[in-house]
Amino acid sequence: MGTTMSPAQRLAVRKTYKLFIGGAFPRSESGRSYVVNDAEGSFLANAALASRKDARDAVVAARKAFPGWSGRTAYNRGQVLYRVAEMLEGRRSQFVDEVAASEGLSRTDAETAVEESIDRWVWYAGWADKVTQVLGSANPVAGPYFDFSVPEPTGVVAVLAPPDSSLLGLVSVIAPAITTGNTCVVLASTDRPLPAITLAEVLATSDLPGGVVNLLTGQVAEVAPWLASHMDVNALDLTGVDDPPLATELERSAADNLKRLIRRPEVEPDWTADPGIERIAAFLDTKTVWHPIGM
Repeated sequence: MGTTMSPAQRLAVRKTYKLFIGGAFPRSESGRSYVVNDAEGSFLANAALASRKDARDAVVAARKAFPGWSGRTAYNRGQVLYRVAEMLEGRRSQFVDEVAASEGLSRTDAETAVEESIDRWVWYAGWADKVTQVLGSANPVAGPYFDFSVPEPTGVVAVLAPPDSSLLGLVSVIAPAITTGNTCVVLASTDRPLPAITLAEVLATSDLPGGVVNLLTGQVAEVAPWLASHMDVNALDLTGVDDPPLATELERSAADNLKRLIRRPEVEPDWTADPGIERIAAFLDTKTVWHPIGM
């Protein structure tokens, strides 16, 4: 007969943290990883160190997913995003543990941060079918025509996530990009990537189509230049860049194909404040349609 191993003898199953590309969890094609420590400097995990090839693969996946995601009704996108919030709630305890370890917060403060993250996701989900009414318009014209201006998603958005706010800040930059039909490639916080990887697991098991959100872990200085210069990336969020010269270099690269841009802030925003709809509007184009009256 076999013997039963006591809890003290049991070896924990160590998690291998991977990238999230096209709805799957590949290792970096380079085979590299890096050490992730908690806020006190103790070892937490090894995370995949994304390469230029990984970034390119993520952009391909995001572009492939764009027609289907942008083509859904706004109401359906809202439903899908609300389902993500439901699943975030279901893994609340795990997120609290990871946010507390990553950011050095007390459990009470970590619980508050996770609750605000879930509420923020719900808030953006609610905007999915309201953006057109707020940012669109029926324009007065001098002639027998209807003239409408309608906001539309710009395409693939590359997002450099906030370095400090590992979940609330992350949600606050991903959700507004995808709510309106964009797809995105996200480079998680280098030092605090674990909540982002767990969020990717939530997205993978939700109703969100593969490729709508693609998540990379690694070094901003290594990966960001390839995203900024990629000609199939339509917009760039520089919130997570804490190096001013690098931010300037990325802006110059982004100008080559006229990417929409959120510039590097002087200090990381207060993610607990009312987010407004500026981030939603930042990644929209406006299409104006004329139509003869009576035809």
